This record gives sequence, C-alpha cells and structure tokens, in this order.
Amino acid sequence: MQTSPPSDQSNRLHRDLATAVILFHESVARRVGMTAAERKCAGLLAELGTATPGQLAAATGLSTGAITGIVDRLARAGYAKREPNPADRRSVIVRALNSERLMERTGTAFASLSTAMAELDSRYDEAERSLILRHLADTIAVLREETGKLECAPPAEGAA
Repeated sequence: MQTSPPSDQSNRLHRDLATAVILFHESVARRVGMTAAERKCAGLLAELGTATPGQLAAATGLSTGAITGIVDRLARAGYAKREPNPADRRSVIVRALNSERLMERTGTAFASLSTAMAELDSRYDEAERSLILRHLADTIAVLREETGKLECAPPAEGAA
C-alpha cells in the first residue's frame, strides 16, 4: 500500500493537538502551584504508591537529575516523601503523600474533560471511532519511536 506524505492540514492539526494537550496540563498544574511535569510525577506516584527516582525517570522520560528537583519540590509541597529503599541501601523510594488532596484539587478539571470527551466520542459511529482510535494509537507509537531516536542521537549542534 503506497502512502502519501501527511498534508499541511494534518501536520498543523497534529501540532495544534500537541499544543492543546500541553496547555491543558500546564493549566491544571498551575491551579495547584505545580508545573505539568511535577503534576505528572505526583499523579504517577499517587497511582503507584511508591517508586524509585529511576522508575519515575523511565516513566516520564525525564532525566534523574530533573526527577531529583521535582521530588524535592513535591516533598516541600507535601505530596511526596523520600524513604530508604529496603531492597538497595544506596537508593531511596519516593512515597506518595496527600494524593486525595491533589485529586480533590485537580479532579474537577479532569472530570470536565472526561465529560466533554465522552460527548465528543458520541458524535461518531462505531466504524469512525475505530478509525480514530487506530489513528491515535498509531500516532502514540510514532511519537514514542521518534522520541527514542532523539534520546539515542547526539545533541543538536549548539545545544546547551
């Protein structure tokens, strides 16, 4: 099957989607005095209960140095606590704290989004939804693949 390159409209819409997702998450995070990366890490911790900094780095794609700073800020805000790792004396485990409070503070925004997305989803028949879901899954796979390529490539010229 021969494929043609994405149209200008497709490229623009994908860029607009990425920007809208980032702006939504930044807006939710600002409501609780965090960055989107901090809120994402706090959400991961709430889901997992505990994680090592390395696990958080792997799950988010952030460096372990960035995770250290995020965990410092989450600990100061009362959303995380470092504890000795019983399986490895050289490392720590990060434990989620006050996850319910964070959900109370951000849940309304995500509930509203879920309602709006369900209403949007209802506009499509089963065949259309199937195609949309396949496109989204394929888009995620492409983004992960391209991210992996970037992680393995040398930094761009002039990068700090």
